[in-house]
Amino acid sequence: QVHLVESGGGLVQPGGSLTLSCAASGSIASIKNVAWYRQAPGKQRDMVAAITSSGSIIYTDSVKGRFTISRDNAKNTLYLQMNSLKPEDTAVYYCNALNLAGLFYWGQGTQVTVSS
Repeated sequence: QVHLVESGGGLVQPGGSLTLSCAASGSIASIKNVAWYRQAPGKQRDMVAAITSSGSIIYTDSVKGRFTISRDNAKNTLYLQMNSLKPEDTAVYYCNALNLAGLFYWGQGTQVTVSS
């Protein structure tokens, strides 16, 4: 089992920045890939950024150049640095982990609202 807890969401003005954190606990060694997803009201949950087991980093096109995903293995924490935020970035952001057995784990989500 892997337990994920997100934090860092909130209300920010357009053009502002936020950093999301995801603390992992449990069977950390079994984690293969980690990612951030988001879900806006009435829309499906989509991947925002991911780090694969080989260290490759992937971003969805809409956040390239604005968001940065990173991980601190010593702290078992995943981050998402979000800059130049836009109203369309408003969503619930979820931390995701895929383990070696092919099981997905999700955090409870953290709300990000970009509004003036």
